[in-house]
Amino acid sequence: MKRKLHEIAHARAGDKGDTLTLALFPYRDADYELLRAQVTAEAVKRHLAHAVLGEVRRYELPNLPALQFVCERALDTGVTTSLAIDPHGKTMSYALLELLIEH
Repeated sequence: MKRKLHEIAHARAGDKGDTLTLALFPYRDADYELLRAQVTAEAVKRHLAHAVLGEVRRYELPNLPALQFVCERALDTGVTTSLAIDPHGKTMSYALLELLIEH
């Protein structure tokens, strides 16, 4: 069965220049392994390809549990220079939560 990611996790976004960071946290610790298996850097890059032009790297934080994604070239040069409506990338965390996964 496919489900949207927001049904089992929540996300937070951060920014540094043109780099977007997305942290993904399962609501239940037991779902961390499901996220780890299916929410890969490649899956995030594909899902956010309309906005993330550079590399996507994933870091695993099993003690939290959480996944951290660092997305390069994602904020149209950054907060102080961008004319984008959302130069901080906050809506990108919501966009990530629309990703479909098997559950």
